[in-house]
Amino acid sequence: MRAKLSDEILTSADGAEMASILRACVHCGFCNATCPTYQIQGDELDGPRGRIYLIKAMLEGAAVGQATQLHLDRCLTCRACETTCPSGVRYGRLIELARPRIEASVRRGPWARFKRWLIRCIVPHPQRIAVLLSVARIFKPLYPSALAELVPAKAAVAVEPKVRDRARKMILLDGCVQRVAAPGINAAAREVFDRLGLQLLSLPRSGCCGAVSYHLGEISEAQRYARRNIDAWSVALNAGAEAVIATSTGCAIMLKEYGELLGDDPVYAVRARRVAALVRDPCEVIDPTALARNYRVSSRPRIAFHAPCTMQHGLGTTEYAEACLRAVGFELTTVVDAHLCCGSAGTYSLLQPRLANKLLDQKLVALHSGAPVAIASANIGCLMHLQRRAGPPVLHWLELIRAHYVGREDQPALATGAL
Repeated sequence: MRAKLSDEILTSADGAEMASILRACVHCGFCNATCPTYQIQGDELDGPRGRIYLIKAMLEGAAVGQATQLHLDRCLTCRACETTCPSGVRYGRLIELARPRIEASVRRGPWARFKRWLIRCIVPHPQRIAVLLSVARIFKPLYPSALAELVPAKAAVAVEPKVRDRARKMILLDGCVQRVAAPGINAAAREVFDRLGLQLLSLPRSGCCGAVSYHLGEISEAQRYARRNIDAWSVALNAGAEAVIATSTGCAIMLKEYGELLGDDPVYAVRARRVAALVRDPCEVIDPTALARNYRVSSRPRIAFHAPCTMQHGLGTTEYAEACLRAVGFELTTVVDAHLCCGSAGTYSLLQPRLANKLLDQKLVALHSGAPVAIASANIGCLMHLQRRAGPPVLHWLELIRAHYVGREDQPALATGAL
């Protein structure tokens, strides 16, 4: 796609990169076939090709208004279009670069600005999340149903495993929302890794990966979170820690982009690329054969696996997670249109609830079609989104595996749907 960009754009920090991405697009339209919002809206401008045209027009000097902002806001950044694109267009990178420019050009209304500010003030901070959820649960019976279903049930107290000091060590990103809403996930990761001879280190000075700020166009804020994590992990990495493990795929994909996020930082650029290169999804590290020696499901219960968009179209690790589940003895059902987003997409379900709910309903129909006794996933946002309306239990795949340690007497009877 040709674009007539000014010298000011081409010489800017991100302009040349955006121009390069635009040139790769041949406007074939294959991307629209797998775009969830295009399928719902039926509007060219709510598909990747249309949004690319809007970004191109902005860079060429066209006036940017609320219509452009709205069409880009409706993008899930699921990257299904990238998986489909025969030309390898990095659409996700393009729209992330475009969002700060649009934020600077179009002033949002007071309520929209307040919502986005509130999300940024609360979501990256575990203590604030805990307070908010505690208060929200008290008044949940008074809320209308649409609001009440956004308040998750109180998480069970995580049973921390007794782990040993291991020669092989890796860093675990504890995260922000997950630490409060689903503490059992990281506890499961620590136990599973320990039984495979690996020690996961939780380092207190690390925190939010920065994804919330990044996807809301607050790049400087995201960079601050990234620098904090890099500083927190430097000592352990220099001491021989082999990898950085993120049990939430949304966080993992963000960590893998630290090299680009801090690429122009003279102090952190090299360190950021080092961290990004060491980031791993748990299923990239876990050997299914070794896993099967420690964990086993006796009755081959049927479960549906929802591969998050960040896993399918970002990390490309879906088959590894599914291999781990099958190795333990789970039977995975076939999920129709498995490539489509569930509607969570980070903060999307809070900012675009109408589209998010439509996608959630579609996804649950697909997941329930195989009559699973449980639903597994790999991203905290997806898990919380699905738990709002799902019938069967919805758990992280590591939690399902942890519950089936060979020799554990209190194994859940998954075959009957009781966890």
